[in-house]
Amino acid sequence: MTQPDQSIQHRPVLVIDFGAQYAQLIARRVREARVYSEVIPHTATVAEIKEKNPVALILSGGPASVYAEGAPTLDPEILELGLPVFGICYGFQAMTHALGGTVSHTGNREYGRTDLDVLGGSLHQGFEHTHKVWMSHGDAVSQAPEGFEVTARTEGAPVAAFECPARRMAGVQYHPEVLHSPHGQEVLTRFLTEIAGVEQDWTAANIAEELIAAVKEQVGETGRAICGLSGGVDSAVAAALVQRAIGDRLTCVFVDHGLLRAGEREQVEKDFVAATGAKLVTMDEQQAFLAKLSGISEPEAKRKAIGAEFIRAFERAVAGVLEGQQVDFLVQGTLYPDVVESGGGAGTANIKSHHNVGGLPDDVEFTLVEPLRLLFKDEVRAVGRELGLPEVIVARQPFPGPGLGIRIIGEVTAERLEILRAADAIAREELTAAGLDDQIWQCPVVLLADVRSVGVQGDGRTYGHPLVLRPVASEDAMTADWVRVPHEVLEKISTRITNEVPEINRVVLDITSKPPATIEWE
Repeated sequence: MTQPDQSIQHRPVLVIDFGAQYAQLIARRVREARVYSEVIPHTATVAEIKEKNPVALILSGGPASVYAEGAPTLDPEILELGLPVFGICYGFQAMTHALGGTVSHTGNREYGRTDLDVLGGSLHQGFEHTHKVWMSHGDAVSQAPEGFEVTARTEGAPVAAFECPARRMAGVQYHPEVLHSPHGQEVLTRFLTEIAGVEQDWTAANIAEELIAAVKEQVGETGRAICGLSGGVDSAVAAALVQRAIGDRLTCVFVDHGLLRAGEREQVEKDFVAATGAKLVTMDEQQAFLAKLSGISEPEAKRKAIGAEFIRAFERAVAGVLEGQQVDFLVQGTLYPDVVESGGGAGTANIKSHHNVGGLPDDVEFTLVEPLRLLFKDEVRAVGRELGLPEVIVARQPFPGPGLGIRIIGEVTAERLEILRAADAIAREELTAAGLDDQIWQCPVVLLADVRSVGVQGDGRTYGHPLVLRPVASEDAMTADWVRVPHEVLEKISTRITNEVPEINRVVLDITSKPPATIEWE
């Protein structure tokens, strides 16, 4: 398997990750300011940073103390590259320490919403003199480096922000990237535009143009590609981009693996072809996937089994449906959060293997084409609209590639799939009827197949399955919160499911945010 070329022509703002919970969120906020960004680990060398030719650096937060043994360090030479630098939380303290300022154990920890007193400078100009920000620190900067103006303070942080326009450097102790800091996005944008002087040219039109050009270069003048189309926005936009680049040398293959929701196959065949005019081949692979999943209950093993069988299905498509045509490239709708959670991000942990990243087998003979690999979900939607895809595709709620296979806790069987498919259809129907589709990022419906609960149905004792509803709101799948669905809607969903799906006798609601939980249960 050959990995895709991930190059983007824009010079990036590099987010140096010191182990932050929200490093990817910082990168996303930079992109919201219409500036391209990437995340790199704090272990990156000066030479590696220079090779990426960045326009600015942002130093992320992190859980350590700058004085703790083994704490991530900032090479002072990085600050001598002449680049604009912005420090956040731990990055703010590491920057202070490297520049000769003082970081102290003040004894005043600050966690959560905190009052910030503005003293001056440009980044907080025009905001309320005292306003709320989101803090999470034990140590604090007590003396700014020479030449830096202290521009804000809090009760527990005598230096909560500083600026040095002459060196194009600034920093804040709080977290501007989170929504709990209401002026945070504006502060980041002001640093990028007013202090760093970065051009705001990361737009949907520019992204689409660059990605189409990159695909043309990768596939060449004669190369042929096959796209694994799931019907979701990611694979649809990836397919539309590649089709725009290589035309009818792309064939889309929709694999019906039997793990789809009710009516999904028909919807994909109708909506996608109508929107793009692309060649679409549908393959019925339900029995093959069920056989591959037989006896498997462990979540990671399921994902890897599904990922491997996807590849085998594409190989069968090339051998059969495409009648032996030479196809060297496989198009996938892989996104940046997929890469990050699969351990492919900068210094990130492997949370779980996505079927299209860590779940792929090693013997794949295709070269991967992943034009969306460095994009967040909202950017993918914007590119889709730029390409003229209809809202029925672009605004569709995300659905995992492994489908209902990772929404069955336990072994996947045909019977369990039918139970979950029926319950899922009811939940989606009622949420749509209640007008909640715009508020819900997605609502996984999870069958606890290996769990039984006692119930009473029809005046008799039952021993059925519990079902979990997990309605969540998110912007990019990196973080999420549960949606407060009205009680009457939940009641209607529960009543219908327990009445219409006899194998289920209990419906429960998952009210856990991400983190600590992931959006999917497996």
